[in-house]
Amino acid sequence: MKRYSENRRGRLPSAVLTGLAIASVAVLTACGTTQGGGGGSEGPKAADELGKTEGAVSILAWPGYVEDGSNDPAVDWVSAFEDETGCKVTSKTYGTSDEAFNLMKTGEYDVVAASGDASLRLVAAGDVAPVNTDLIPNYEGIYDFLKMQSWNSVDGVSYGIPHGYGANLLMYNTEAVTPAPTSWDVVFDKSSEYKGKVTAYDSPIYIADAAVYLMAHQPDLGIENPYALDETQLAAAVELLKEQRVNIGEYWSDYLKEIQAFETGDTVVGTTWQVIRNSLAEGTKAEVVLPEEGVTGWSDTWMIASEATNPNCAYEWLDYIASPEANAQATEYFGEAPSNQAACDFRSEGSCESFHAGDADYASKIWYWSTPIAECLDGRTDVECTDYSAWTTAWQEIKG
Repeated sequence: MKRYSENRRGRLPSAVLTGLAIASVAVLTACGTTQGGGGGSEGPKAADELGKTEGAVSILAWPGYVEDGSNDPAVDWVSAFEDETGCKVTSKTYGTSDEAFNLMKTGEYDVVAASGDASLRLVAAGDVAPVNTDLIPNYEGIYDFLKMQSWNSVDGVSYGIPHGYGANLLMYNTEAVTPAPTSWDVVFDKSSEYKGKVTAYDSPIYIADAAVYLMAHQPDLGIENPYALDETQLAAAVELLKEQRVNIGEYWSDYLKEIQAFETGDTVVGTTWQVIRNSLAEGTKAEVVLPEEGVTGWSDTWMIASEATNPNCAYEWLDYIASPEANAQATEYFGEAPSNQAACDFRSEGSCESFHAGDADYASKIWYWSTPIAECLDGRTDVECTDYSAWTTAWQEIKG
């Protein structure tokens, strides 16, 4: 696995638009294709059929998602797409979900790869169109447990194609942390035992990790979804994280820094990604576990701009990148599980196993990143939930 210095660095936004009313988002459509019924002036809607490809497509994505051989001649799945479709690819990478959200407003991009903490914002802002999955043959091969989820669909309408997914796991030094942990308590209630050597992800979305822990250990709080916290529930999560703060050695957002910290022993326990464990120097005494309380994680989605200049080539890209071969290349290079169930046939031996690809039971334990909004994502209507702006303020308070 290549250590890619920009991989997933700063994936999460520093602030989020408030008051998103997801329920009011209209069914969208891709510009320049034959349109179906419904939507009208309420917003764009999904395409009924595709037309002639335009010869170009502009893509906005995380680093490592759109590789054409220019970074590494051996890493190229874009050239085959261009040869097959005649659609010339131009791409731009971004470092945070906020950056992607703002760049999509320029109208310069046909396609974006969005994480769950950005996807619903893009939908609510009308910047992306719903996707007619009947026009994407490779959609059929996507794992069912990734389809039509809260971060890639609204009111039964698909807004994109799942790309890859992963979990925010617990990593621990096997000599310093004994017995082998099975719970997140080693970074919360028992974190004082490892004072100064505990690490946590540096982002307001990490509040959801505390909420997952509280769901199991303080059920009286009534948390049903870690991204749907009312003021009382958020306050409880903040208090837990303040207690943890005094034992944190450092927070991390650049995964290379966490690799170094575990290799040197400066960090002995904390939240991580499987790719980080896989990238540790040989002999590093560290292992990962999915704790009994469950975990947060990510599932990225390829989405089409509502005013795409090249919507037909955009559909071609979504179908291509969801194919077993391309999905295998892109997700293995980045370090995550693929979304296409046949992709493992094209990945290196043991790669899919290390990321638990296709394990629906494993995936069911992951609470995928979603943007907290005032309209409670757990379905409650008798209370208003805290939105991401409140989480951002809370995170600043936690870190001091």
